[in-house]
Amino acid sequence: MFTRIDHVMICVPDLQQGIAQYRKLGFNMHAGGDHPGRGTHNAIALNDEDYLELLAVRDEAEYRASGKPGTSNTGLTDFIAAGGGIRYVIIQSDNLTKDVAAMRARGVEISDVTPGSRRTLAGQELKWQSAVLGAGNALPLFFIQHETPMAERRKQVPAGEHPNRVYTLERTYIVTNDLAATAARYAQVLGLPQPNVVKGTVIMSDMVVFQLGEHGLGVVQPYADGPAADALARRGPGPFQALYRTRSSTAAENWIKAQGLPPLQKGVRNTGEVAMLATPDITFGAYIGFVGIA
Repeated sequence: MFTRIDHVMICVPDLQQGIAQYRKLGFNMHAGGDHPGRGTHNAIALNDEDYLELLAVRDEAEYRASGKPGTSNTGLTDFIAAGGGIRYVIIQSDNLTKDVAAMRARGVEISDVTPGSRRTLAGQELKWQSAVLGAGNALPLFFIQHETPMAERRKQVPAGEHPNRVYTLERTYIVTNDLAATAARYAQVLGLPQPNVVKGTVIMSDMVVFQLGEHGLGVVQPYADGPAADALARRGPGPFQALYRTRSSTAAENWIKAQGLPPLQKGVRNTGEVAMLATPDITFGAYIGFVGIA
């Protein structure tokens, strides 16, 4: 079954620049390593059970040679050239072979399960299995089952809390111009009931939220000007925001301010909590949100 959102993938034009900027946002970013045969490399910031990934092209020639249709690598350079940001939301499975079979039984077009790996800078090999959706269900999702346990994956980065005090992804948002139809597609792919529509008062959108373990996958349609409307006009339908829960919103705000970055946008959620947003101009194309106690 699908157990959680494993991570969000944010694509940036230069990995070192991305690492430096996300450190200013308060994430403990560390170079992850290379993806053999794909021409890409990444950096990660581990939370309690999920993580944030920055991805960039490492070797243009190797990347071009790897560009087989139907892989998560396809179109990466075009996506980055158009502004980058959140390209995929990666869903974790505890039995990917079984989940792929179940999706196919629901009429979902999806690839076979394929192995993947990455070698860290310290030489540690991390392994997983993944599956990507086909053209008939071209949603910005792909699916992963880790073969390397989290305890082992934690060894790739030094221990320590993020300066922004983030400890988990709470929700990620995907904008559309047709909420009912798009939500129905996500329900089919995820094998979940279609949730009721609620108001998103920070992103100024009608939204449905699919719950995957402790994480929410929000599909939204703007009803007024705001972050979702901006993302839809700027990039079209797709993922545009990752909202993180912090143990101290004051610590997050103060850290970001101390780095010389612009003040965070603020809004009140439908839960009554204040959310703060870092805007695409300082995040390489994404809205990055923070919510938590003061």
